[in-house]
Amino acid sequence: MPARNAYQKKLAGISLALGIGLTSFTGLGALAAELKLGVSSPASSLDPHWQNLIPNLALSSHIFDTLVRMDANSAIVPSLAESWKLVDETTWEFKLRPGVKFSDGSPLTVDDVLWSLARPATVLKSPAPFTIYTRSIKEAKAVDASTIRLTTAAPYPLLPNDLAQVFIVSRKATENISSEDMNTGKGVIGTGPYKLASYTPEDRAVLDGNADYWGGKPAWDKVTYRYITSEGPRTAALLSGDVDAIDNVPTPDLPRVRGDQAFTFAQKPSLRVIYFYVDSGRDDAPWLTTKDGKPLGKNPFKDARVRKAVSMAINREAIRDRIMEGLSFPTSHFVPPSLRANEPGFETVPFDPDAAKKLLADAGYPDGFGLTIHTPNNRFPNDAKITQAVAQMLARIGIAAQVDAMPMAVYATRGAKNDFTFGLIGWGAQTGEVSSTLRAIIACENKEKGWGLFNWSHYCNKQVDELLAKGLVTMDDKARTTILNQASKIAADDGGVVPIHFQSTTWAAKKGIAIEPRTDERTIAMSFSPAK
Repeated sequence: MPARNAYQKKLAGISLALGIGLTSFTGLGALAAELKLGVSSPASSLDPHWQNLIPNLALSSHIFDTLVRMDANSAIVPSLAESWKLVDETTWEFKLRPGVKFSDGSPLTVDDVLWSLARPATVLKSPAPFTIYTRSIKEAKAVDASTIRLTTAAPYPLLPNDLAQVFIVSRKATENISSEDMNTGKGVIGTGPYKLASYTPEDRAVLDGNADYWGGKPAWDKVTYRYITSEGPRTAALLSGDVDAIDNVPTPDLPRVRGDQAFTFAQKPSLRVIYFYVDSGRDDAPWLTTKDGKPLGKNPFKDARVRKAVSMAINREAIRDRIMEGLSFPTSHFVPPSLRANEPGFETVPFDPDAAKKLLADAGYPDGFGLTIHTPNNRFPNDAKITQAVAQMLARIGIAAQVDAMPMAVYATRGAKNDFTFGLIGWGAQTGEVSSTLRAIIACENKEKGWGLFNWSHYCNKQVDELLAKGLVTMDDKARTTILNQASKIAADDGGVVPIHFQSTTWAAKKGIAIEPRTDERTIAMSFSPAK
């Protein structure tokens, strides 16, 4: 309970500070015509069903809508579906909002929705498929011109949460084109608040306001969505006025930005857990050596004692204080306290290098071994710095670790191909509950179920999977939470992955721009508005 209360107290303090700040802005005048955003991570595709990554979801949410959506606090609210109901334990009905049009003027129909729910399964070779959110649907059909009925193979109370992640596209515009075609702008027709004007991969997307948007005219007539992955240039772009707002304010620049009255600053604890995946599934995993660089010949991470030793060697509080400038919440869990009950006995793994050394010795590695740690260097706040720090911490228990950092576009592609053994990554519980995290990064890989699609650890625990399966069909919210917490604790104790912290996402903008921070980390034009 103390950890939960501390997290909630800090969240309340942040929210209060933001509330006070947002009441003092002055008007923007001419600035309201255009918003220039500098974002830290580029989208990999304009196809909203290609890759399940936050940068892709953020860009897509300007152009496309979902049936239901998550608000800034990750609560489910209506979107293209104005209402929905559970007909019986396996049947859901969604009533479409009347009068919605795509940006080409064509009306939204139930056929477009049915096509959009089926399309993710047709997107081949996706490095992070959306089928994890559609797999539970056994049958989808139209009841009438404004109602769709979705049937699941078993009771599935979390279907609305999943559908908040699946964008609705125009069947006419997308049926016969590929993801590569969409990257040229072809078929990028949505019902969202903005329309695509131009797109330059790895550089920018330019969006025009959709004056006919069903939700009302957007706050900005034009949005330039620039990708500025390097930290220094991103801050410089804000300071010079090249952009109006940025996300992921670089840690070294936080004091300057927060203390300057010329800027608005916002932060919010995220649903994303930053963690290290640890390959416990393959007998002879790559990037493992003896201390003198020879092939190790076996995988020490198959032993839970080695995985626990790694976790105990990491000083999460030092990472928070020295690298994250206090903008992180150390953890050994997969979702923050706000998304789970306070299960007893679930504590953050203590920093104890002496105990870690003993565990390594007990596992047969008294002298340690060699390891290469892989990491992105432009995806998460301080990702490469965190990895370098962890490499030094592991060295103190005898694990000689080298770091190989690379851009996220390269990292994600290689990681999906199982090129790595140990590395840093993050996962956000985008559906607002823990089962999505368990299914994605912890469950045994099962393509038929859509489980373990991002399980780069190759971890597999049948007891965890049994509890997860039970929780997913439990309709009572309290009972389901208890079951999923049990599964989470078993996986955490077993070292399925090694969580480090939940990060706090940051944004900064010119004075006069109000910011609505989001728990899902999406940087979207809809979160910025001229201050009243």
